[in-house]
Amino acid sequence: MKSSVLDSYAVLAFLFQEKGSEKVAELLEKAAEADKALFMVAPNWAEVRYMVERKVGAGKWAEVRHKLLGLPIEIVPADQGLAEMAGEIKASNKMSLADCFAAALAKQKKLEIYTGDPEFKAVEKEVKVVWI
Repeated sequence: MKSSVLDSYAVLAFLFQEKGSEKVAELLEKAAEADKALFMVAPNWAEVRYMVERKVGAGKWAEVRHKLLGLPIEIVPADQGLAEMAGEIKASNKMSLADCFAAALAKQKKLEIYTGDPEFKAVEKEVKVVWI
């Protein structure tokens, strides 16, 4: 099994059992069985946190965080190289900066990205997008 990048959209769909959650759950299960990490860039982790807090309250974040940290997800820091790539993507596409970081990570690692966020249509020629 090849690793993949998870956008915050995919993780939130998984957490809240929204459309596409089954596809993400299946990917997480396969990654655990293969002992492979899935990647998420730090700005997307921040998005997951604030969305969880907005939907279910700040008090639930610790519980959700614990659950997420038990999954085969590796949080990748946003270093200068990744920031340069994200900035390049942002300069020519109408995407949120966090989404640009996710696309940059997928591009940098030559991995597909799991998302349901329509903003990623802008980078389908640069990275392989798996729609959930």
